[in-house]
Amino acid sequence: MKATGTDPLRFSLLGPLRAWRAESELELGSPQQRAVLAGLLLRRGRAAGLGDLVAGVWGTDPPPGAVSVLRTYVSRLRKLLEPERETGEPPRLVVSLGDGYALRTDAVSSDLDTFEEYVARAERHRAAGDPGSAADLLRTALGTWSGTPLAGVPGPYAEAERTHLDRRRLGMLETRLRLELELGRHEAVLPELAALRDAHPLRENVCELLLLALYRAGRQAEALEEYARTRRTLVDELGIEPGPSLRALHARILAGEGEPETPAAPGAVGPAGDTAAGPPPLQAPPLPTAALQPAQLPADLPVFTGRRSELDRVTALLPEDGPPAGATIVLVEGMAGTGKTSLAVHWAHRVADRFPDGALYVNLRGYDPSGAGMPPSYALQTFLVALGVPPGSVPDGLDAQAALYRSVLARRRVLIVLDNARDAEQVRPLLPGTPGCLAVVTSRSRLSSLVAGQGAYPLALGPPTPEEAREMLVRRLGPTRVAAEPEAADAIVGLCAGLPLALAITAARAAQHPGFRLADIADELRENHGGLDAFAGGDAETDARAVFSWSYRALPPTTAELFRRLALHPGPDLTSAAAAALAGVPVRAVRALLAELTTANLLMERSPGRFVFHDLLRAYATELAEAEAEAEAGAGAGVEREAGAAAADSATGRALLRLHDHYLRTAHHAAAVLGPFHEMVPLPEAVPGSSPARFEDRKQATTWLRTERQVLGAVVAHAAAHGYDEHAWRTACALDLYFNRLGYSHDLVEINAIALRAARALGDRVGQAHALRGLGYSALRLGRAEGMRQLEHALELFQEAGDGFGEALTRRSLAFQTNRAGRHDVSLGHYARALALYRELGLRNGEAGVRNEVGWTYILLGEHGKALRACEQAIAVYAETGDLFGLASAEDSLGYALHHLGRYEEAVPRFERSVELFREIGDRYMEADSLRHLGATHRAAGDPAAAQTAWSRAVALLAEAGNPEAEEVREDLRALGETGAPGTGPSGAARAAAKLQEGSRSA
Repeated sequence: MKATGTDPLRFSLLGPLRAWRAESELELGSPQQRAVLAGLLLRRGRAAGLGDLVAGVWGTDPPPGAVSVLRTYVSRLRKLLEPERETGEPPRLVVSLGDGYALRTDAVSSDLDTFEEYVARAERHRAAGDPGSAADLLRTALGTWSGTPLAGVPGPYAEAERTHLDRRRLGMLETRLRLELELGRHEAVLPELAALRDAHPLRENVCELLLLALYRAGRQAEALEEYARTRRTLVDELGIEPGPSLRALHARILAGEGEPETPAAPGAVGPAGDTAAGPPPLQAPPLPTAALQPAQLPADLPVFTGRRSELDRVTALLPEDGPPAGATIVLVEGMAGTGKTSLAVHWAHRVADRFPDGALYVNLRGYDPSGAGMPPSYALQTFLVALGVPPGSVPDGLDAQAALYRSVLARRRVLIVLDNARDAEQVRPLLPGTPGCLAVVTSRSRLSSLVAGQGAYPLALGPPTPEEAREMLVRRLGPTRVAAEPEAADAIVGLCAGLPLALAITAARAAQHPGFRLADIADELRENHGGLDAFAGGDAETDARAVFSWSYRALPPTTAELFRRLALHPGPDLTSAAAAALAGVPVRAVRALLAELTTANLLMERSPGRFVFHDLLRAYATELAEAEAEAEAGAGAGVEREAGAAAADSATGRALLRLHDHYLRTAHHAAAVLGPFHEMVPLPEAVPGSSPARFEDRKQATTWLRTERQVLGAVVAHAAAHGYDEHAWRTACALDLYFNRLGYSHDLVEINAIALRAARALGDRVGQAHALRGLGYSALRLGRAEGMRQLEHALELFQEAGDGFGEALTRRSLAFQTNRAGRHDVSLGHYARALALYRELGLRNGEAGVRNEVGWTYILLGEHGKALRACEQAIAVYAETGDLFGLASAEDSLGYALHHLGRYEEAVPRFERSVELFREIGDRYMEADSLRHLGATHRAAGDPAAAQTAWSRAVALLAEAGNPEAEEVREDLRALGETGAPGTGPSGAARAAAKLQEGSRSA
């Protein structure tokens, strides 16, 4: 039967995105069009604004005309989903709402709807005391999944929803197994629990269920061994002991105390027999690390060809189907320009489906012209976060990071590409330690120790065969043009020494000029000699510098100037705006120049709006920039440290000044958007042409800072190394607020150490003081004792310079640290002086912040009446200045003080107001923090149901962010379920200290 436009539509989301009308499957179009459809379907009939849809498909840097492209996708979807709609008839499915669109889900169905319906029915049966039917329904619900949700759909929104749906599935699987145990089916679920334990060896909930199943099956010894195994894993890999719930179950099994109860589901409010509380809801636990599936491989080269022998050799290392039985390492070695990265990425895409747990990629920049390759510690941090470890949970030190990395990879099948390594020491910490993973390493050096010590398989990659090199030209220029001049084509291959990079640049020029004869191009290559040292093979015909210089000379003058300027950027990559600052032109104008460079294969756009040099091309551009600087400043001047007027008098110096001013002002504006009431260090006079970016909201500012994190550290170091010392310390100061809130203490220690040296080179006491304040605070957060001395030195310098603003900030940092040490009287002294300084300066918001922190100090002292007065004063000032973040913090503080005075009814609305304000601001962590306090007050007031509601909301927010504090709140919920008795409220000094830390960060 032929489908018509009126037949019902069905969608599949729990696997590859698919759609059917009746029995006919629909062709959903390009990946981006599928991303738009997924974004509308998953919003369940709610409107999606144009901005949200664009960001969901392309991220934070969409292509030009993204809105027009998106409208085209919507138009195509309307035609696809309503083929019989007449021209001029309004759409019925994809409708326009506000500035966006909505898909009416009441007229369609999906496997996600079916899944949720079965889960809801299971919940009702569970609540009615029918666990058997609930388990059967959950089994049916899980059967609706057909693979990775939204497989093949690109964009950050789809990636986030994939993570959420995977978490949902894992939670329902655990809940079904828990129900099976309640029904006495312990023998039947043992194989499934063992497999789940192997997939998630660090997940204590799974271990509890497995222990219980083994014990009830009469296998007590195996249950005890399983506990010992899990404990060893947790201690060895993470350095932690099992949680209280798992330890308690182990103790009951060890003592043989009857039959232990089935562990409560996450969010349970009472034991199994607590009929008043009722059974727990069937909600998913937080996302485990192992549920994330990174997909970091760069795009495969569309015109890749040849290398058949090499591809066959490395493919033979793997089984015919599936991942390797052991940890396999492939080492691709060869001279620069032979196509090592292209080969590695191409092969990785071919075998990626054998590694269902994801693919990791990093460019280690082993041969960066600056000589500063990526430290393995930074690569490990990046990988751990990509695998789901919260940034704040990444340990300090390379050995600890590597141990956690190997633990996260255990029993997972992940493909890892380590590109452009300098030596074995850079690679070893990044290698997996367990079977099932594949690591592909590329390097210009022979890393023999990896072959001898780690059993890596070496693949020496030389130039391709003449036949393969000729095939590369055919793929890029077309068979007709090559066949018309076969001898010239062969000459080009020979003159390029078969090097893929040189061939690509030469072919790009030929493709851009279809009227040029290949023989003329070959003659131009013969006329140029003196190749790049890295390509020197012993004779003139293996020299690639002629190719680079010839492509460079073909550029228009303004584009050639930009090519040289880009080499001044410290890397690893740069944005269009940074390029505009180097060129001294508007961003719109520089985009056209960048497009010319990418078209000529002299620059790569690795993601929309972000550009990177190939290492050889960067080396060549650096040579040109150095030659220009020497010509300007005199022989031997180069582009080393230039300061003051000398820098401003040269084109190179002016370009670098614009670049560093760009980053300083953009970072300053981002900090101002994130903390609009945060007192900022004043900026120096603007440099014309620096093109700083502007942000409309907190999301844009946060995205820029996250994306530029590594670049910003390199920029501060570059500024200090080249004489732009004022920009170095001021940029470091501008990063303080955001990097502190995100817990990037390691970054801040390095950045502020550089800033301190720069400020000392200037003889700038205020700059030194700000650097010492940032250095000291970050060092103390990492447990380094020298941090206190650095803060005290900063205080001395601020006092000598008469800088009351800096002195006040430093005193608040010192007060926080002395509070941690229990020296509350010293803290109050610091706060009193800071308060006086803010009053002298007329900084009302700083005054309010100090009063709030004084209130917390009195809470630590147990003087809650004084705390109450201080917090009320803070609220009055914050209400006057309009600082919602400060007002929310002070309302929470006041609620805390009221709680400890036993005035619970007054405390509750204060906490509720704080929660409401943090939600309005969009600070999910602080919203969860105030919910914790609210729940504790409800519990102390004898209202466990309200406490459960508040704490459950806090768990959801913390788990969504991957914050380890979620488990602390779950423990509170479990304790509430066990006793239901009033407690002492917010968890005393520890929580107060945490709040004081947040207050110090906002100082």
